[in-house]
Amino acid sequence: MTFGSAPERFTEDGGLERVVLRPALRLRGHPAHPVGGGLLRATAGATLVHLHQMRSAPARAVAVAALLRRQRSVVTDHGLGGGGWGGLLPRLFDRFACVSRYSAAVMAAPAAKTHIVYGGADAGRYRPGDEPRAGVLFVGRVTPHKGIDRLIEALPPGAALTVCGTTGHDRRAPERTYPDLLRQLARGRDVRFLEHVSEAELPLLYRRAAVFVLPSVEHTCFGRHIEISELLGLSLLEAMASATPVVCSGVGGLSEVVMNGETGYVTEPGDVEALADRISILLRDAPLARRMGEAARRHVMAEFTWERCAERCLDVYAELEAL
Repeated sequence: MTFGSAPERFTEDGGLERVVLRPALRLRGHPAHPVGGGLLRATAGATLVHLHQMRSAPARAVAVAALLRRQRSVVTDHGLGGGGWGGLLPRLFDRFACVSRYSAAVMAAPAAKTHIVYGGADAGRYRPGDEPRAGVLFVGRVTPHKGIDRLIEALPPGAALTVCGTTGHDRRAPERTYPDLLRQLARGRDVRFLEHVSEAELPLLYRRAAVFVLPSVEHTCFGRHIEISELLGLSLLEAMASATPVVCSGVGGLSEVVMNGETGYVTEPGDVEALADRISILLRDAPLARRMGEAARRHVMAEFTWERCAERCLDVYAELEAL
């Protein structure tokens, strides 16, 4: 069940029913806070409700209703900020299905009610191929906390970088000038920016890259401290599923995904020299990069597919049913 511009209800081939509600309004105009649309009525018949974004308006409303209706409730958060009703909000939920240990810590989820379900990659869509590999790839939003400026500075001489991601996520100065700053830093370097990439092209970018880098930072180039960064890192999982070795910074949940020295490298956030060194190693040592990429694919297949995520969620539901 979700929200959209027009109400809709249909059943997918696998049997999943999807219900789209049209909200009456969005609090403060924020996309995470739709209200109305018959949400409480639509969830009234559920035995168990799995909510996303603990601090969102819909999650708060349904959590209170579930408590009154004696419905079981599970919550997964994806980094949305906001108040917690003085510590009362987390107490409304029966279980916490967290995308990482870091996410559980951020939510202050009680250990006895917490399961780590992680997230996943579509291992059929993101897979290795026969394409020749070259260059460095970044995939994600073009915003300061992603640390793309550090990546451009760390780019080894002669190496090509592709930055794939949308801009316009920062409305205030100076953050809104970040794309311009990146283009200035890229002058004289082999860097291309792809803001709009088709669904068919994205897996090819992963398969053609020699190295994938996610250089997220705790302090941006504008001096802003990032309180919640990278709860999991889905782009890392997509790259690893594609048998592409990865380099990332050790922020948030990224180090829970990457096995340092085995499936890629984890560096200190903002350390340009370390980024440059690890990227250079993987670019010049093709056999090592191939071994790491193959190990990354195996790691995803064992722990980080959407099937594994679904199994972990079902375990949470089964535990509640047994109470």
